[in-house]
Amino acid sequence: MSWICESNLTWFQRFAVQLLRCGPIPKHIAFIMDGNRRYASKNNLKTKTDGHLKGFTKLVEILQWCLEIGVKEVTAFAFSIDNFKRSKDEVDTLMQLAKEKFLKLIEDREMLEERGICVRIVGNLSLLPVDLQRIIAEIMLMTKANDRAVWNIAFAYSSRDEMTESVKTIVNGVHRLELDAHDINEDLFKQCMYMNNSPDPDLIIRTSGETRLSDFLTYQCSTTLIYCGKMLWPELNMWQLLGVIFHYQQYKFRFIDARQCLDSYVDNTRTNKKRVESFIERNEKRRTKYLEDLLKTTQTFRCNNVRSTGFK
Repeated sequence: MSWICESNLTWFQRFAVQLLRCGPIPKHIAFIMDGNRRYASKNNLKTKTDGHLKGFTKLVEILQWCLEIGVKEVTAFAFSIDNFKRSKDEVDTLMQLAKEKFLKLIEDREMLEERGICVRIVGNLSLLPVDLQRIIAEIMLMTKANDRAVWNIAFAYSSRDEMTESVKTIVNGVHRLELDAHDINEDLFKQCMYMNNSPDPDLIIRTSGETRLSDFLTYQCSTTLIYCGKMLWPELNMWQLLGVIFHYQQYKFRFIDARQCLDSYVDNTRTNKKRVESFIERNEKRRTKYLEDLLKTTQTFRCNNVRSTGFK
């Protein structure tokens, strides 16, 4: 199944979308896709894998709906670092499923370029099989210039790991004399994270009735509206999505001032901007080189200080 699908909205749903777009639309929505295995049990599917396949079909649908609604950026929590604790058979199956679906993204290259969709896989890539790392690198490099929409797939991701790697990046920068200790502030910390090129999510939607973030974007959600629905991930429908966005529109104006105040404080605490900007630029080049090297080599990249951020 392709990642790009045609619109399946009814005329009434299209009308509802147009009404919704009269108000503020979230720039960035993040989804915690929970409930695939329970969906498989509930619907008597043969295997848990069938539940994950239904979950992928729903993700494709959601991505299309968000494009039609006008959401510029979507982040989907596909695989947590904690998921590696599941049985070896299930983890191996999920890795194979991810490989198949990511290869499909490469096949969809022309459609991604036509629609201007940039795809980023964010997380600790060094934990993944090397062949999967190389597929991910190709996807990210081939779509990096697309700028009309962004799809982030959080894979082998956790917020604790993301923050740990950000600290390591800054420490390495100070040791290399690329940074001074006085340069360290909230903005620099964020610029060294996996999600450094993304705005904080305006809205996080979690399915399956759970009311926790499960170590997902915990640093980025200080002013984010968090919605926890009882439906399982494959059951999420367009009307439910529109309802959550309508609720967000009522909530948004109460938190605009808080976010702007935080942003202005960060700007006022910067010290040597040129030095910091130079460090961030070098770090971005290291990330790109890491992805390029993944495509060139057949050997496993296993280094304690190499992560999806791409620095050593």
